[in-house]
Amino acid sequence: MPSHLSPSVLVNPTNSSESLKSAIVFPGQGSQFPGMARELFEQSLDARALLTQANDILGFSLTDIMFGGSEEDLRRTNVTQPAIFVHSVAQFVARPELQPAMTAGHSLGEFSALVAAGVLRFEDALPLVARRAQAMQAACEEQPGTMAAILGLDDATVERICREISDAGSVVVAANYNCPGQLVISGSAEGVAKACEALKAAGAKRALPLPVGGAFHSPLMQSAAAALAEAIEKTTFGEARCPVYQNVDALPHSSPAEIKANLLRQLTAPVRWTQSVQQMAADGATEFVECGPGKVLQGLVKKIVPTAVLG
Repeated sequence: MPSHLSPSVLVNPTNSSESLKSAIVFPGQGSQFPGMARELFEQSLDARALLTQANDILGFSLTDIMFGGSEEDLRRTNVTQPAIFVHSVAQFVARPELQPAMTAGHSLGEFSALVAAGVLRFEDALPLVARRAQAMQAACEEQPGTMAAILGLDDATVERICREISDAGSVVVAANYNCPGQLVISGSAEGVAKACEALKAAGAKRALPLPVGGAFHSPLMQSAAAALAEAIEKTTFGEARCPVYQNVDALPHSSPAEIKANLLRQLTAPVRWTQSVQQMAADGATEFVECGPGKVLQGLVKKIVPTAVLG
């Protein structure tokens, strides 16, 4: 196991020098691409060992799909979330110089952040990620829904309009606070459609339906949370070696009990990414390093904290 994943390695943010106060961040679903992690496999022995271990844990060759599969192959329920998670952790272990003062992940990325912080072992986290993907797919089939990106409108207006539509009987909520002026809503097809029209009338520059299979981070994911709860309770969570800024409240957490509860709430609660990045910066993060496929989070970080240094 790479040294910076070893339980014996302690990271104390309060003693870190300013130059080492790194926030390591991990992306979520949607960042996958054909050929992902191939270079890591070829260039890093630690990453290769972890990618090979992932195949053994899952019982099928995830790496074959990651390296050679099509975009459609990578969108399969049992592939997408494990692939992004495995790629993200593999990139982290391939960079032993990274010693996080704090970690965070966007939605699915929170599992990668928990591994980097020493809360979960990789071999325990991957089955949880696979179970989460299955549970979310089942919830999508039970309670169909969708999502839409709202651009150019303040959060308070989006929240108010979603609340008014929900109160009238059509489910729609603010789901992803990605950066100022970019908020994703989630809910029933009817609720999201009504909200898009109302939000455009209220001044949104754009309201873009997203090609997703369900209403993630909304009350329609309740059955997924129930399905995941049992798996989480059976998994060992350790004390975090550095704070993990969790999606549900954008605050730092180290306690296994708190982290477990927040991880479950995350399925039905909004991803407060804007607030998480703001809080990490306020708590002294001097650079943000993204580990995972793509660079989506780096772009969001720059919009949230324009003075941020990207590692």
